Amino acid sequence: MKYAFIKEQQFHFDVQLMCQVLGVSRSGYYTFCRGKRSHRQLANQTLDMQIKEIYSTHRGRYGTPRIHRELKAQGCLYGRHRIARRLSVLGLKAKPKKRFVITTDSRHNLPVMPNLLARDFTTSAMNKKWVGDITYIWTTEGWMYLATIIDLYSRAVIGWSLQETMTSELVCNALLMALWRRGFPNDVIVHSDRGSQYCSDAYQLLIKQHQLKCSMSRKGNCWDNAVAESFFHTLKTELIYATDYQTKGETKQNVFEYLEVYYNRKRRHSSIDYQTPYEFENQLREAA
Repeated sequence: MKYAFIKEQQFHFDVQLMCQVLGVSRSGYYTFCRGKRSHRQLANQTLDMQIKEIYSTHRGRYGTPRIHRELKAQGCLYGRHRIARRLSVLGLKAKPKKRFVITTDSRHNLPVMPNLLARDFTTSAMNKKWVGDITYIWTTEGWMYLATIIDLYSRAVIGWSLQETMTSELVCNALLMALWRRGFPNDVIVHSDRGSQYCSDAYQLLIKQHQLKCSMSRKGNCWDNAVAESFFHTLKTELIYATDYQTKGETKQNVFEYLEVYYNRKRRHSSIDYQTPYEFENQLREAA
């Protein structure tokens, strides 16, 4: 609009003076008159298209840091501040986070295991430390419950189970999937909260049979299992809160696609230098 006004008044007022008064560059005005876009404008147009493609592919889950790393992986070396500006211009934001609700029921008389993990979420190899937890998902057909097992080395979800009831079978199935996928390793620290499902005879028998080391958070202390809590926070922000589930079958398919197709293979994780969990694990395998 400013350039159009200057062009309209160029025979009445000095162009340089009008540019100064309106706060625009004279070179920009002459570029406008030639009907051509500047190199910067063309570059921004290309960048905007790339940003919108990544944003759409990840369904609005990516903000500046992950879009920056995705572009870098594609060989496009844009600065983070520039990407943040273009996101602002485009009016795009990553999905906002919501408060996570703790649902652990530790009011039981079952035996409780010691906290072997002790908030040390670091490990130098796969199958050394796993963490598990349970969350819930509402559908119009009723509640569903999701149990997961995460390997702390790569943050990959290696075991999960989605059922209509929150029983010991739910957590046992998630642990069995993790064991099967990882080739039934021994001496793994498997950490969880002290909910009745994890303290059950069935779950503790699995731990003993496969020579695992059971670890449990202190009562009412969610920080003792922060990685598992954080994962469910991400799951709910990026998937659950954005979806109005009509059927339990739809929910199962949606959760499967998120965990197996998206989270482990495509989503870049900040704790592993913005690589995907499977990329991070493959680096270890290739180095061995």
